Amino acid sequence: MKQQVIVHIPASTSNLGPGFDCLGVALRIYNSVTISRAAKQEYLAPIAAEAADLFFKRTKRRRFAFSCSATEKIPRSRGLGSSATIRLGILHGLNELTRQPLDRLSIFQLCAELEGHPDNAAPSSFGGFTVARGKNVQRFEVSSRVKFVLLIPDLEIRTSAARKILPAKISRTNAVASAGNACAITAAFASRDYEHLRGAFTDHLHQPFRTKLVPFLPRVIAAAERAGALGAFLSGSGSAICAVTLRSPRKVAAAMQRAAKTRAARTIITAADNAGVRLLSIGNRKSKI
Repeated sequence: MKQQVIVHIPASTSNLGPGFDCLGVALRIYNSVTISRAAKQEYLAPIAAEAADLFFKRTKRRRFAFSCSATEKIPRSRGLGSSATIRLGILHGLNELTRQPLDRLSIFQLCAELEGHPDNAAPSSFGGFTVARGKNVQRFEVSSRVKFVLLIPDLEIRTSAARKILPAKISRTNAVASAGNACAITAAFASRDYEHLRGAFTDHLHQPFRTKLVPFLPRVIAAAERAGALGAFLSGSGSAICAVTLRSPRKVAAAMQRAAKTRAARTIITAADNAGVRLLSIGNRKSKI
């Protein structure tokens, strides 16, 4: 019987502008979660306790005491799927320790239920570019030629707060424009014809309203595009901003940094992770969660 499992989970950038709550890409930035059987149940943070409760309820497996800890490389509350990685780590770890009652799709569905939306859980679970529609997911490999440039401000934004500022209704014209762009993004990733991403990240569903929380968003997007990026968008609910480029990622990163006009921000250049959740041997020092 397994006593300990370490789960390696990639970050994700979601929405990709108009693909609100549907589109996402897994990124090569990782959190690792360690789940170990224990003699006595230790305190669990709410995010861990909720995932464990749902797992044992749905699988009907006998509950046991366990500890969990995490090595976190993904910035929290920046729209990079940090919470989804922790939930997936708990769910996959418990699944391994109980002899795999659930498959990967079922674990994704539990995570999406806990998150309240599937657009981070899908890419982190399966890797690559994903289209999540309810409980269903389609995924596509992403070429290593495609670089993702992240501007990460020293500004935390809670998803719940970012959702509260969204209007109840938008115009039909704006809805049609966003739908068309989301379809174009999906077609470009599916066909691997990435040049067709250019101009497709424009959104009318959430970004115009979330600019109140990230006021430098429009000028950072414009700067990234002038520097050669195919486009840029608010990553998830923010505050990170993601640019997609096939060339000169350092030039794009520098342009984004200048446009933000704040020293309290850093940039990361990365690529897509096509593997999704993986099991690992014991890694580095971990922090309690």
